[in-house]
Amino acid sequence: MNNDIIVMTYEVPADDFTRAGEASSSVKGKLKKMGVNPDIVRKVAIAMYEGEINMVIHAFGGTIDVIVSPEEIMMILKDQGPGIEDIELAMQAGYSTAPDNIRSLGFGAGMGLPNMKRYTDDMKIESILGVGTTVTMRVSM
Repeated sequence: MNNDIIVMTYEVPADDFTRAGEASSSVKGKLKKMGVNPDIVRKVAIAMYEGEINMVIHAFGGTIDVIVSPEEIMMILKDQGPGIEDIELAMQAGYSTAPDNIRSLGFGAGMGLPNMKRYTDDMKIESILGVGTTVTMRVSM
């Protein structure tokens, strides 16, 4: 990979499970073409997919900016959803506020945020109730 910084921006539609995963799939393909280590590609794809699903389930969609530099891949997920009331509680594996209709689709098991943290080297969550949430994740190269 060269020393250029590459920025990719994706819109995540609200309530559209048929399109959830398009952004992470696109990034995965582009990183592979760039020759990024497959383990790093896998981590980025998993963390980003979990974030996309969370945006579809809990927020009203949002945007994802992916910044690829020689040192790291940074993903910034922003939504204008209801916000996360208790981030510490939301980070616990198995905790979910997903409604039953979402769970019946196989989503909402409460592993999204824990998996996002697990597959990244750094993750920060900023959330304001009634305003939205920004999740910034980094995977080192």
